[in-house]
Amino acid sequence: MCDCKDEKGKALDAVLDEYGRDAGSLIGILQKTQDIYGYLPSDVIYYVAAQTGTTPAKVMGVATFYTQFRLEPVGKYLIMLCKGTACHVNGSDRIEAAITNELGIQNGETTKDGLFTLKNVACLGCCSLSPVMMINEETFGSLTPDKAVEILNEFKIRKEEIA
Repeated sequence: MCDCKDEKGKALDAVLDEYGRDAGSLIGILQKTQDIYGYLPSDVIYYVAAQTGTTPAKVMGVATFYTQFRLEPVGKYLIMLCKGTACHVNGSDRIEAAITNELGIQNGETTKDGLFTLKNVACLGCCSLSPVMMINEETFGSLTPDKAVEILNEFKIRKEEIA
């Protein structure tokens, strides 16, 4: 069960209190829970279910229905590559090949150093910028394979500057 005596657990209890521990607020609760943990650990799903008076199956149903929720930890930089129609037509498969070649990971995988996770998504809603990817909250459009690799290398440099 969730260890709610640590800092993350206390923050989770504050979120549950904010939403009145109401099962009707599951999406908001899960969004803020994911902000705390970086993903939705299974023990936390059980805890949220117990605290909101619902079943773990219902919480898991919400968590798996919406693509914004993650059930596994992700890298420091989450790359969301759009695979929607406009992006597909404009070369998102070539962008994906460049990313996988550069990082050595496939869709859904995280680099060994924990820096990058690649996730293909149905649509980012930036069709006029296609092909497009987001890294965390930053959007990059009109991509070419070379431009995508250049962006990844900039994020690698950011990591080195912080370290």
